Amino acid sequence: MGVRNHRPDLNGVIVIDKPLGWTSARVCAHLRWATERAKVGHAGTLDPLATGVLLCCLGRATKVIPHLMDAGKTYRATVDLAATSNTDDLEGDVTPVTVAAPPSRDAIEAALPDFQGFIMQRPPAFSAINVGGKRAYKLAREGKAPEMKPRPVRIDDIRIESYDWPEVVLSINCGKGTYIRSLARDLGSAIGTGGMLTGLVRTHVGPYDLSMAQTPQSITRPVTPEHLLPIPDREAAATPPAPQE
Repeated sequence: MGVRNHRPDLNGVIVIDKPLGWTSARVCAHLRWATERAKVGHAGTLDPLATGVLLCCLGRATKVIPHLMDAGKTYRATVDLAATSNTDDLEGDVTPVTVAAPPSRDAIEAALPDFQGFIMQRPPAFSAINVGGKRAYKLAREGKAPEMKPRPVRIDDIRIESYDWPEVVLSINCGKGTYIRSLARDLGSAIGTGGMLTGLVRTHVGPYDLSMAQTPQSITRPVTPEHLLPIPDREAAATPPAPQE
């Protein structure tokens, strides 16, 4: 039996700028409170240490969640090239990495084409992927080193926004299932440095961007239909973000 919808008048999309430290589930729980138990779901999890666009669908809009999850996404990722982590981000045990000489910006840019297009990517051990009937992160926390098999992902565009050793900021357009943490790890490996994600902002999901977003704290009772964006059709839901200049 599905969850009862106590607000059948609320059908549409709310674009949330997810705060640092919040889980995506917590955002949905807040919206259920603010909407007095409307049906709420989100179109693509953001890790607690990530911020930015989280699409929350209410009522009949939950039916387009699969199409929104197929939409292209744009991220701004900050990568520390002088460290690694067992989680590939700041949540894990961080290990400093010493290099003989910092790579030039040109050297980093020369490595980026290998990460564009359809590539095989090994997910982080600390992820929610199912391995032998158990979540990988649970196995990793038990010290069992889950076998993370590479999976195909699509990266449409990756470019450097700024670079000041040891920190490089990347703009990334990609498809669903791409782990930016894995990209940070693998880029460092390719150029002979460390590589771990220290900051992540999702700026676009399909046609939705941060300019449309509200913070969860700004959404209080009573929520009315006027607070929602209309339900997108399936084609519009899967529209990729515009290329970033």
